[in-house]
Amino acid sequence: MEKIVKKGKTLAQGYTTGSCAQAAAKAAAIYLLTDELHEYIDIDTPKGTTLKIKIKEFKKTNDYAECAVIKESGDDPDVTNGIEIRAAVYKGYESLIIDGGEGVGRITKPGLKIEVGQAAINPVPRKMIAYEMEKICLNYGYDKSFKVIISATGGKETAKKTFNEKLGIIGGISILGTTGIVEPMSEKALIDTIYLEIDSQMEQGRKNILLSPGNYGRDAALEKFCIDIDKGIKISNYIGDTLDYLAYKQPEHVLIIGHAGKLSKVAGGIMNTHSSYADCRHEIFASYAALCGADKNIISEIFNAVTTDEIDYILIKYNLHEKVWEIIIDKIMENITRRLQNKVKCEVIVFTNKESTWKYSSNALDFIKYFKD
Repeated sequence: MEKIVKKGKTLAQGYTTGSCAQAAAKAAAIYLLTDELHEYIDIDTPKGTTLKIKIKEFKKTNDYAECAVIKESGDDPDVTNGIEIRAAVYKGYESLIIDGGEGVGRITKPGLKIEVGQAAINPVPRKMIAYEMEKICLNYGYDKSFKVIISATGGKETAKKTFNEKLGIIGGISILGTTGIVEPMSEKALIDTIYLEIDSQMEQGRKNILLSPGNYGRDAALEKFCIDIDKGIKISNYIGDTLDYLAYKQPEHVLIIGHAGKLSKVAGGIMNTHSSYADCRHEIFASYAALCGADKNIISEIFNAVTTDEIDYILIKYNLHEKVWEIIIDKIMENITRRLQNKVKCEVIVFTNKESTWKYSSNALDFIKYFKD
């Protein structure tokens, strides 16, 4: 595995369950069509890098082949490290089918990226698998398509260590990954890296710092505001640590653009937004909805919602959207301002998946001019 250096420490990267599924499916499809056994398979990741992944075993009949990959998480403390991801590929189909088998969960509640009833194989891994299957059909002159079944040995037990059941994903793990690569999640190393990026930008003369917890909303931010949040600093879950350092460095302006699932937690004073630390989203939205007149049934709906996006739809449905979000944005700003010790001007833009909701602190739209190319 590739090594990366963070603050003087050498850490090993890993690859996602999505990359495992992609590699296993590619190896199985090639074996099915050609009888070629590839001990290692190269895959192109969404991050733009190529991974060489070891294939564990090969099985085959006339219309079916199966291969496996052992998930490697590098120095990331991932519960799926060492799990076996399998891909069974069947030929003779008019169009590509991708589904989950044993150990891969099923979606049972709305509000996630995958429809109810489907296997918990996220959109990016589905695209990764489809990319390989289409390329194989083209390269080997195969005029039909495949059915690909992804399974995870021991996935049902491993899923008990995750939040899948709470999210309505039943029966196994999720096949995940947006880049194909697992970055080592050494907390200190990640925080130190954030500090280094702030230092670097300010040393280059930048007086305005753009922050985002992750990659969600990049395309929407580009289209809506002509802001590329990939050019800002990714702070993951470490909002409090980042704000503390900014209070010390004191840039002129800070703009935070992030998904409601992360930033709504800040309204409750939570400054490390990882779910393993705390998750008060339902309590926050329910409390403020109650203050705005929501009855017991609406509060119950909010508590039973799977995602923040679903909560957002509930607020819209009951005409509570504007009032509740106004309070939440005010509380987010109150807690951020306190953490910054009033030393830095900061504004916030919050969005939901599918960009159905965009909410702004009082001067956020004025701040956008500082971050356009």
